[in-house]
Amino acid sequence: RNTLYFLFVGGTLSIAASLASALLLESKLVRFKGVFRTAYFTPVVTTLVAVAVMWRFVYHPRYGSLNYVLSFLGVSPVDWLGDPTWAMPAIILMAVWKNFGYNMIIFIAGLQNIPQQLYEAASIDGAGKWRQFTTITIPMLAPTTLFIAVITMIGYIQLFAEPYVMTQGGPLNSTLSIVLLMYQQGFRWWNMGYSAAVAFVLFALILIGSFVQTRMNRKFAVS
Repeated sequence: RNTLYFLFVGGTLSIAASLASALLLESKLVRFKGVFRTAYFTPVVTTLVAVAVMWRFVYHPRYGSLNYVLSFLGVSPVDWLGDPTWAMPAIILMAVWKNFGYNMIIFIAGLQNIPQQLYEAASIDGAGKWRQFTTITIPMLAPTTLFIAVITMIGYIQLFAEPYVMTQGGPLNSTLSIVLLMYQQGFRWWNMGYSAAVAFVLFALILIGSFVQTRMNRKFAVS
């Protein structure tokens, strides 16, 4: 259940954030695009454990910067990583911030491959920006979006370092991912049979995702 939560909520937010950032950076209204691309991509190449430790300080119930900012809005301090209700969203927020820059670069490449003549023809026909986005950008980005969806899905299925460093799967197993479960069963409790079974389920999920991507890519290539 936790892995599915990571997958659908975290994956959806990551794809949405990366697409929105790519569209913003490819618009003609933004200046210093290189600076923003570098800033958005920097978390991707930062050490994951260091990022997780940094976010633990951000989420600290007494000294964290997040609660400090919320205190100006009259919000009482929240134990982000100690409350089962908030621990999962807190980890997802950190994971999205850490990884969306990679997908953003791929979306930018996809946007740059869309022929500008299509937008010019649509503009001549009277299509507005939203109409161009729904009838040109989204369909032309379909193969790119599929690829990003699959690699994002695989990434969130294999989520390990974030819950391991930040919560150890707690509180009350509310952030226990399938990979962390496999690790705990195999290397903490030495239950190798259970760990191997979890590893097989993980392999099956990744195999299914890769198979779906291959079939869909062939479909787009034919069409």
